[in-house]
Amino acid sequence: MSTNSQTTETSINDEDVGDFLLENPDFFSRNPDVLVKMQSPGRYSDAPTGVVDFQAVMVDRLRDEVQNLAACTQDVIETSRNNMTYLTRTHAAVLALLSAQDAAHMARIITDDLPLLLDVDFVTFGFEQDIKAEAALRLPGVRMLPFGFVDEQIGMGGDVALVHDLMDDGTLFADQCEDVGSAALARLRANTHMASGLLVLGSSTPGTFHPGQGTDLLNFLARTTEKLFSKWLSPQA
Repeated sequence: MSTNSQTTETSINDEDVGDFLLENPDFFSRNPDVLVKMQSPGRYSDAPTGVVDFQAVMVDRLRDEVQNLAACTQDVIETSRNNMTYLTRTHAAVLALLSAQDAAHMARIITDDLPLLLDVDFVTFGFEQDIKAEAALRLPGVRMLPFGFVDEQIGMGGDVALVHDLMDDGTLFADQCEDVGSAALARLRANTHMASGLLVLGSSTPGTFHPGQGTDLLNFLARTTEKLFSKWLSPQA
């Protein structure tokens, strides 16, 4: 037994499209991308040269505004998503630091675990060579910084510096200095038991960090690191 199938071609004309739009007046509101691609008709097709159809101009302008609004909305969504990612990573890094059992353990968390938790290529830390830094400078992975180096890099009284193209002579990243193209430097403030220092995030890609980026989360991470170091380096710890 055989079955014959027939294909019926349905053609949609201008009247059908018009009827559909009249029955669905919110169609373009729900599908603004379609409106962006529409061609607006001029009211005066036979107008002499130099006569401008303001209705067509206004429609074109509204189309551009819709397109710009869609782009801005996408930018806001992506920025919010990135901010949430950075916030989650920073919280994970702080929790890791809080789990340290002593100063040496915390130093290893900074250099070994934070790069993975923060999704950066390198993390290092160091203290200026001051009499108060004697205990800190014995920590694993610590960098010895020249006196006044922190203010020189961040600025007098500053907390964070974002460097688009880093030129490091090895002071911050030692043998890996040539692999680091961009860095974020956060001050570790001096106190009774600790000299001025730096917490530094490094990226192999120039421009990963640059002036204009938000620094609140990095500053929070540095303040946490600073207080924990102060705790572990105090004589009572």
